[in-house]
Amino acid sequence: MTEQNVLELFGISSQAEDVDWNSIVERQHCPFVNRPCIKTRKSQPEIAIGTCSVRYGKRDPREILICPNRLLGDSRIFLDSLHLLSLHEPGNDLHKISEVEIPGGSIDYILASVQDGRVVDFVGIELQTLDTTGTVWTERQRFLRTIGISTPDFDSSKSFGMNWKMTAKTILVQLHHKIDTFEQLGKHLVLVAQDVLLEYMRREFRFDHIRSAKLGNSLHFHSYSFAKRGFPEHSLKLSSRYSTDSHGMSVALGLQAKPDVALETILDKLQNKISTATLLQI
Repeated sequence: MTEQNVLELFGISSQAEDVDWNSIVERQHCPFVNRPCIKTRKSQPEIAIGTCSVRYGKRDPREILICPNRLLGDSRIFLDSLHLLSLHEPGNDLHKISEVEIPGGSIDYILASVQDGRVVDFVGIELQTLDTTGTVWTERQRFLRTIGISTPDFDSSKSFGMNWKMTAKTILVQLHHKIDTFEQLGKHLVLVAQDVLLEYMRREFRFDHIRSAKLGNSLHFHSYSFAKRGFPEHSLKLSSRYSTDSHGMSVALGLQAKPDVALETILDKLQNKISTATLLQI
């Protein structure tokens, strides 16, 4: 089968063989959330587009995730955030809870550690994939025709693009609004994104101060590569981790960060008191 710009439709690789595509398209089921796909046409909301990932670019095509639910595959992103649950103990149950309202907005998922039916710790997890411009409907219909499924006529001149700037700025502003809540609670918030999106953020925003992940920071960035690791399936793999705090988030957005007067006062006092006499001998 020739390569398609649609990489996955309803969670199934476009290169997969022996697939009952008629049934897949009719059912419109998303395997990552175990319910009907939420990516529907504006003009026909009863029809799900179903595209999870696409190939984009002419000179150097990239394989890009365009649906955040695709990041949920095999629960890897939750396991990779487990270390941020400082009060979690072996034997505790783990729960993933979606769409939790907090001051500053809604969190996509909360990973909670539960002991004897009581939540003892939690970490917030935000999902972000690239938003598209134009329409991927054309490529979707073109793929279906390629595999022999009859489709109504469509405008083959219509195409899609990637909304890099708006996607990045929108999620960074949202993180800026939400991170204060997590810092006040002494908890962590994680942004989960594809590596190509985080690379864009690091190029286009002030990220020089955001470096390797430190457990003490409240805001963490987990980026994932998305590539073939066997024919025909693509899979996610953690590729980098960075972290910062609310102050660092303000700097990244070029905003005037509010000084933490109390913290600066304590740090000054500590700085004035450290000496060879206070050095802990181990």
